[in-house]
Amino acid sequence: MAARTGTAHVVTTTRTYKDQVYRTHLLRRSYREDGKVKNETLGNLSHLPDELIEIIRRSLQGETFVPVACAFEITHSRPHGHVQAAGAAMASLGMASLLASKPCRERELVLAMVAARIAAPHTKLATTRWWHTTTLAEDFGVAEADEDDLYAAMDWLLERQDRIQKKLASRHLSAGALVLYDLSSSYFEGSCCPLAKLGYSRDGKKGLLQVNYGLLTDARGCPVAVSVHEGNVADSLTLLPELKRLREDFGVEQLVMVGDRGMISNKAIQEMRECEGVGWISALKSVSIRALVEQGQLQLDLFDERNLLELSSPDYPGERLVACRNLELAKLRTHKREELLAATEANLQKIKARVDAGKLAGKDEIGLRVGKVVNQYKVAKHFELAIGDTTFTFARKRDAIAAEAALDGIYIIRTSVPPTQMDSADCVRNYKSLANVERAFRSLKTIDLKVRPIHHRTADRVRAHIFLCMLAYYVEWHMREAWRELMFADTEQQAKATRDPVAPATRSKAALDKAARHTLDDGTPVHSFSTLMAELATIVRNTCRTPQAGPEAPTFELLTNAQPLHLRALALVQNIKP
Repeated sequence: MAARTGTAHVVTTTRTYKDQVYRTHLLRRSYREDGKVKNETLGNLSHLPDELIEIIRRSLQGETFVPVACAFEITHSRPHGHVQAAGAAMASLGMASLLASKPCRERELVLAMVAARIAAPHTKLATTRWWHTTTLAEDFGVAEADEDDLYAAMDWLLERQDRIQKKLASRHLSAGALVLYDLSSSYFEGSCCPLAKLGYSRDGKKGLLQVNYGLLTDARGCPVAVSVHEGNVADSLTLLPELKRLREDFGVEQLVMVGDRGMISNKAIQEMRECEGVGWISALKSVSIRALVEQGQLQLDLFDERNLLELSSPDYPGERLVACRNLELAKLRTHKREELLAATEANLQKIKARVDAGKLAGKDEIGLRVGKVVNQYKVAKHFELAIGDTTFTFARKRDAIAAEAALDGIYIIRTSVPPTQMDSADCVRNYKSLANVERAFRSLKTIDLKVRPIHHRTADRVRAHIFLCMLAYYVEWHMREAWRELMFADTEQQAKATRDPVAPATRSKAALDKAARHTLDDGTPVHSFSTLMAELATIVRNTCRTPQAGPEAPTFELLTNAQPLHLRALALVQNIKP
């Protein structure tokens, strides 16, 4: 019999049996016999891996395969996707034209520093080293820059701060807009900066020099402007200059200023009353609430059937007072007070035991020991103390404690905004929107951008550093909003405008389900901002060349294929609207 000749090929057949799909891969050869085309099975390949079967199939079709290392070698790999995402967001927001209308070297450096701050915050020296480990230096055209170039660009940025913030205000603050303002602080490394002062530390870093900075945002928490002050400046002293800047520099004549009870002082209120078109929303301090109750102007039994009511008082002429009672907050404060009282009692009991045992004597010595612990938890006002030379007793002031407990969960919003412009519920909602500024401070200080610790020595460099961090947060804020559907954030934001303003905030069912499953509806993982940026960083730009090529040989670049999550995240930031 003549030897059979013909082309070999791989044939795949599929059959279904009892809801199971079975695939068979056969190696066959076609040949002609007596004028007819026939097939001969040479072997069954079904036991081989799918990847090997595909190679056999393509090889039989004429393709040539060689080991990867023989085709090309990778000489350099740099993470790229997170840089691409930050750059796309900045392009959507028009950050380049926001900084300067014409291209220049300083603008390129500032844009690169903003992107670097979002991707991986470092000191300026460390930044010039870090960005070469990614594609940032190449993509932003700053590969040759050193730390002195960055410092010069920061000086250039500070000179343009007022113009940039004016552009942001025109974007986000319209006539009659709600403006949120709050003050925070960050500590210094070193003691040379003239802004560095001892003051009330919001970082809990007692004894360290610090700088204060105030943040202006719109009602959503989108940053518009930042101001930097010495570390010992009181909150209320920074408010009026910001109000003046809003009206005179930014041209926002009609606005409603929202600040906490420590920010909007009585002096500031008196001055704002003289400014036509300026409204404000703040809250009363606990001592003022207690005075209203004692005067009979606020009757606590009115809260038996409702949690919000509006009242007026001759002590606050021309103002509306919106009283609220949050039962969950009341329970929390009652529980916390009892814990603090019990902890203080335990400390006082230890001293009493030493006195009773004769191990501690003398009125001055006993008083010194008591003084060290009685106000450790800020509840000394609730204890009656009796100190003698050989005796010590203490007891709770139960009437005072009961009077304070009666006000648990009660807070009062005070505002000059008329009811025709804003009803009581919206007054409460808008005051609570200050949480958006607090969220901004958390991002700036700890979570992502890490404005602290501050290493700069001159006042202008500190101001430029904090302004740079604000610009980075401006971009990050928009990225977070665009990525809500991919992250643990609640996407149903409209419900905030209609839900009970006094009751504790609740997340939508969809957000709770997402958080409980840790997956999206399509089964992919839910991300935080940092993990999503890390996921995007797995898109890598590889520099390749042929093996054993000399140093002058040409190279080419291969980019990691983007996965569905990458494509989705990049598409979302490309659609950001400023």
